[in-house]
Amino acid sequence: MTDTEHLINRLPNDIGGLAADPVDTSDHELLPWEKRCHALADVLDYNKIISTEAKRRGVESLGATAVGSLTYYERWIVAFANILFQQQILTPSELARKMDEVRARHATMYPLP
Repeated sequence: MTDTEHLINRLPNDIGGLAADPVDTSDHELLPWEKRCHALADVLDYNKIISTEAKRRGVESLGATAVGSLTYYERWIVAFANILFQQQILTPSELARKMDEVRARHATMYPLP
């Protein structure tokens, strides 16, 4: 397969058959933000804002570099943001403002020593 054929035929998260490190299949406890991310996915799907299929396409559209460097739930969050921006439900400045609020609240609740 040529490089061009590879780019056309294989999506960034289509890694089946490629050389890779062993997959860690052990169960691990999800971090609180990962649990919230999963709950957000359920809410967005239930309310017909972002379907599971749209989330999958959103993750695939991130490209190989992002898919390869972000964690599983980080990919979801970035895909959700991009889709909500495209749907004009949320703007980047609204998201940034909310992130600043959450960061400030966290700093107040958990100040550094």
